[in-house]
Order: sequence, then structure tokens, then C-alpha cells
Amino acid sequence: MQAEGNSGRRPRRPTMVDVAREAGVALRTVSRVVNQDPTVGPELVERVHAAIAALGYRPDERARHLRLGVTGTLGAAVRQLSHVNPVLRAVERAAREAGLMVLAASTEDDERLERRVVESMCRRRFDGIILEPIGVDHGYLLPELAAGLSLVAVDRPVLGLDVDSVISDNVAGIEAAYAHLAAFGHSRVAYIGDDERIYTAQERAKAFRACVAARGGALDGMAYTGRIERDRIRSAVAAVLEGPSPATAIITGNATISVEVLRSLATVPEKVAIVGFDDSELATLLRPDLTVVAQDDTAIGSTAIDMLRARIADPARPVHRVTVPVELVRRGSGEISPAS
Repeated sequence: MQAEGNSGRRPRRPTMVDVAREAGVALRTVSRVVNQDPTVGPELVERVHAAIAALGYRPDERARHLRLGVTGTLGAAVRQLSHVNPVLRAVERAAREAGLMVLAASTEDDERLERRVVESMCRRRFDGIILEPIGVDHGYLLPELAAGLSLVAVDRPVLGLDVDSVISDNVAGIEAAYAHLAAFGHSRVAYIGDDERIYTAQERAKAFRACVAARGGALDGMAYTGRIERDRIRSAVAAVLEGPSPATAIITGNATISVEVLRSLATVPEKVAIVGFDDSELATLLRPDLTVVAQDDTAIGSTAIDMLRARIADPARPVHRVTVPVELVRRGSGEISPAS
């Protein structure tokens, strides 16, 4: 959601004083209600809650922690945290260069956990938040955006909200992978991807189906998507390699799926071509090395930080959406011709 006006000033968040004025009660009463004091009468509680809802008030977690003498936040200085998330690694590097510190938390692909994490960051009044969205309903962020929250989505947009975002060109990546395999003679190409409730997984699976349709191919038994679970992926690999017209090549939806597919193919005597979406450090430890559609993680990270800093400086600036190009990196696994 785009902030109104052109002054560039951050909107003022409602305070307890505003709530007290709206409810017609003392400031101390609002504080007691917010802190769930059981001695406050139900009539006053109802008035305060009505005022909170009307104003869109959100408690400032920092103030409560200051009173208690704690922050509610722990620090963990470990050797590596972002090695499994190259975009986060790029964000951290870009932030350090800008003199900023990133405190990251994992959402574990869990919509409820994502909301808890993001709402906690909002209450702590972070300067801005970079979000890799999982949930499909982010309506709870509308009051925060109206109050001046600076938010940038990476890897996928925040569905239903008009916020800055930076994503990879998922469609072009799948098209490049499919065309590459077709150029080496593959007409039976399979796709094994992530759960399509996730935006990137849906975009890549749709692009694959469109590629098959454009070449007049058959989709039956050639596209498998779902949660990233070893048994599910192994079953998908077995399914595409069985039958009278087995697949001779596979495109994977992300780096984690690539690993599981390669594990399954280790027991297959036939040579199966494979192109993975996402690069990884393991890609060059194989024989042959893994051909991939590589995302430009450095560009994504630096762009996200630039967009966030610009949004903080000017909340009224137009919403920007940036699509970062991808690159097909040939390493050997995608250059295997079908067995005669």
C-alpha cells in the first residue's frame, strides 16, 4: 500500500495517549488494558479495545520491554546462518556495506509462524522489514503499512498488498531450461517442483506446462509438485521414469529438490539429463556437474536493501517491482542426449 501525500514524512503511529482520548479514559487505564490487567472492569476494557481498533493502534514492544528491563530478543553470533539461503546472504552483505544490521528469523514455510515473526518485528519498530512471503493472506499488515512500515518482498510478491518487491524471472528460467533440453533432443521432459501454494513454485510449474503445450507435448505423468519431502520426490522420480514412454530429462523447481532428485537418480542405470532451478555449492561436486538456472542473488540482495532504504527515506514514493534476470549455466548434466 502506498502512503498518501508527498511530504516524504513517515506517518505518525497512534499512541496510548490517542487511545485514551478516543476511549475517554485515563492513560493509565489504557496501559492496564494493553497489559491485560484483570482488575480493569469489562466496560472499560470494551471501550479501550474499541478505540484501539478504530485507531489501528499497535503496542510498542520496545516500551514494554524497557519497563521490564528486558528486550525479548536474543542474539546468536554463529559461524554461518545464511549459507542455506543465498538471498539472505546477499541481503546481509548489502546491509553491512550500507552500515545496517540485519536480524533474521526463519519462518519454516509456516504461515502462522511467519505472522508471529513479522508482527514481532513490527512491534519492535524495526526500521524496515525484508520478507520472503509464505502466507497467502497478509491483510494483518495493512495497519502497519498505513502507520509507515517500510516493507520489501523478495523472491515473491506479497499477494494482495501493493508493496515493493524484487523477484527472479521465473518464467524465463523455466523456458530456458526447457528449450535447452529440447535442443539436445529431449521430447519427454518432466518437472518436479515445490508446493504450488508458494508463488515461485506456481510460476515455475505454470511456465513448464506452457512450454510442453507450446511444443505439442503430453503433460500426463510429466509434472509433479508438492511439499519438499524425500519420499514424495522419490516417488515422483520413479513415476516419470516408469512406463512405456519414460522421461529422458528432468527440470527441478529449486536447489533442495535438485538434491533429492539426484539422490534418486543415483540408483538409475540410465543417463537422465537434469537442469535445476537455483544454483548451489553442491552443483560443482557432481559428475557430471549440475546444469542450473542461476538466480542473481547478489542483485536481488542489493536491490532489496536499496529499495528498503529508499522507502524509509521517502514513504510516499511510488511502489517499485523489479524482476532480476536469470542465467542458464551449462555444466554437463543438462547436455546429455537421450539414449537411442
